Amino acid sequence: MIKKEMIAMLLAGGQGSRLGVLTSKVAKPAVSFGGKYRIIDFPLSNCINSGIDTVGVLTQYQPLRLNTHIGIGIPWDLDRNIGGVTVLPPYEKITNSEWYTGTANAIFQNLDYMESFNPEYVLILSGDHIYKMDYEIMLDFHKEKGAEATIAVMPVPMEEAKRFGIMITDENKQITDFEEKPANPRSNLASMGIYIFNWKTLKEALIANANQPGLDFGKHIIPYCHSKGEALYAYEFNGYWKDVGTLSSYWEANMELIDIVPEFNLYEEYWKIYTKSEILPPQYIASDSVVERSIVGEGAEIYGKVYNSVIGCGVIIGKDTVVRDSIIMNHTVIGDGCECYKAIVAENVTIGNGVKLGLGDEVPNEAEPHIYNNGIVTVGEKSVIPDGITVGKNSCIFGVTSKEDYPDNCLASGKTLIKAGDEQ
Repeated sequence: MIKKEMIAMLLAGGQGSRLGVLTSKVAKPAVSFGGKYRIIDFPLSNCINSGIDTVGVLTQYQPLRLNTHIGIGIPWDLDRNIGGVTVLPPYEKITNSEWYTGTANAIFQNLDYMESFNPEYVLILSGDHIYKMDYEIMLDFHKEKGAEATIAVMPVPMEEAKRFGIMITDENKQITDFEEKPANPRSNLASMGIYIFNWKTLKEALIANANQPGLDFGKHIIPYCHSKGEALYAYEFNGYWKDVGTLSSYWEANMELIDIVPEFNLYEEYWKIYTKSEILPPQYIASDSVVERSIVGEGAEIYGKVYNSVIGCGVIIGKDTVVRDSIIMNHTVIGDGCECYKAIVAENVTIGNGVKLGLGDEVPNEAEPHIYNNGIVTVGEKSVIPDGITVGKNSCIFGVTSKEDYPDNCLASGKTLIKAGDEQ
């Protein structure tokens, strides 16, 4: 029988609804990041850099792009005869077909997959954070403490602690109590949603709680283990870690990559971030164009001026166009004479000539102010914006739009334009 010391289960089913139209056709872990990567590349690269060669990726929402991206795992050296990467969608059973209803329910539905490797330890990961972490060091900590479960935690400012699951520990880092989003936090150690379990402990806890609706690690599995007096420890992580779950945090994390000395370095030799790359020609920067403090992906053609922006692969930016503080994703085409300020433009978008994005006053978005804010303009994938349109701040466009959709050739700040049939 195969025996693996530790296998990883990567939860990548999330819709990421706070990313608005960026995730209406694609799972959050498959969203582009930093020009050439996708969000899921980070935990996958962490696995292979940490010596973990068996990863189950649990998908659910809009999995097509994710499945195509992962394929058989070649870019991460995860194409193995035994182990490697396996995509695990929900599937039909004889009695009923069941969607994954919670993080731990998704793991429970794949007990047979885990059992087939007879692991000693199981590492549970989330597919939507940007960070570098050596899981082997966390495993060493887990063994040294004789823990049955170890939860990675990160110190956060006390005033932000109420947004997280908070662990309270003794001086030995053993967890004595925990609180989910407490109004008055007693500690600032926030759970990162990264767990190492002894396989026997995890299996027993999953089976015992199988009938809990929406079975979840934070709400059910960890409290269950704690109530049985099992040894739970907190492993403190102090590196860069970013939850890119909102448009603002996604925009910020991309912008941090272009700092002169970036806090998060994509280019470290000893901790590479791997991705599936298309075969593209080199970038073309026209002689009269300007590119300052920006990342420009392979195959991009720049004829205008780009400042402080992340430009994906195969993007075309026309003559006399100015792009500032923006994220333009793969294979988007921006015409001539345009202006883009603080825009997030998804993949395969076509923007006509003379279009201006991000002008005018800041007005809260009328439909979803909690999603579209901080002055960002968001354009969903495969959208089309015709020539000569001006678009305000905190706005959102999704779909193939035409002149008729814009009274006075304008979409005012705070407005949302989603063409029927495009939001499904």
